[in-house]
Amino acid sequence: MFDSAAILRRSCGIALACAIGCGPAAAHDPLCAAPARIEGAASGFVAMTLRDYRPVFQQCRNAQDVTRLAIRRMGAGGDGFLLTVDPATLSTSLEHDRCWTCADTSEEAQKDTRFARAALASAQSQGRALPQRSPALRNAGLIHGAGAGSYVTGDLCPARGPLDRSFVETLKQAGPHTPVALSISGLWLKHHGGDFQWLRAQAAGGALDITWVNHSFHHPWIPGHPLESNFLLTPGTDINAEILDTERLLIANGATPSVFFRFPGLISDAALTQSVRRLHLITLGADSWLIFAPVLRDGAIVLVHPNGNENAGLRLFSKLFDKGAFPRPFRPITDAP
Repeated sequence: MFDSAAILRRSCGIALACAIGCGPAAAHDPLCAAPARIEGAASGFVAMTLRDYRPVFQQCRNAQDVTRLAIRRMGAGGDGFLLTVDPATLSTSLEHDRCWTCADTSEEAQKDTRFARAALASAQSQGRALPQRSPALRNAGLIHGAGAGSYVTGDLCPARGPLDRSFVETLKQAGPHTPVALSISGLWLKHHGGDFQWLRAQAAGGALDITWVNHSFHHPWIPGHPLESNFLLTPGTDINAEILDTERLLIANGATPSVFFRFPGLISDAALTQSVRRLHLITLGADSWLIFAPVLRDGAIVLVHPNGNENAGLRLFSKLFDKGAFPRPFRPITDAP
């Protein structure tokens, strides 16, 4: 006769083992104890070896019952990786996919999360229409942050000159872990690898807390050309490639892309802002492009260009910083939506 009790005990044991070892890796797996690191990242060659880098939108859970949203999947070496977002804090991290169980989700299913609300609000905030009935928009997206203090952002558009490190040295005077959002273009990173790694060293040493904002790969711009066919509105521009190629390059160089995207020149149109939303990013504008409109009030998102092309703006930033004119504290851009 069959020993039904023994079979039941064996079946329960198998089920328990699978609950521990199947799906997400077990809690004791060292790969799952910290954000993932892709071998070779920071040396630059990973950009060529990241496989199948693609957008996804999945809800994921790990062995500790932590929930995150995956917005990108990729492979490198023999492993799979996720770019994930904490839907409450908006922080991002690179994770081993073996450590998470994921299933497709939707904007409707996530509509009550802070992340989904922020992405939707930024896509619906269309900024200011340009004159002469142009379809182009200026400064769409999140232009003003919540709460007291201010949000310092710097754009690193393609440029011949080096990073203006004096901007960073000024910021560091505010104290350790000073938050700053740096909007980085792929071409700037490709030609300023030393400056980029210097910035990463400032963050690793505790001087700065850097959020890497996507600023497109090529940052197209034709001086004097009409805005409705300039910047990312240039005919033939592939907005998905502009965004995803920049993310891949950031990851290849040891950084983690954030959930924010800033349009070159702050110029877009309704179709572009919806494309950004479909990639599950938050459009970031500014209510104080400092050299043009020094808005100094609580919640101000301040924009300067430390790429060597805006010396007057950086001199003004330093002057106002020394006078204590910026609302304090400086806050991370993830607090703004």
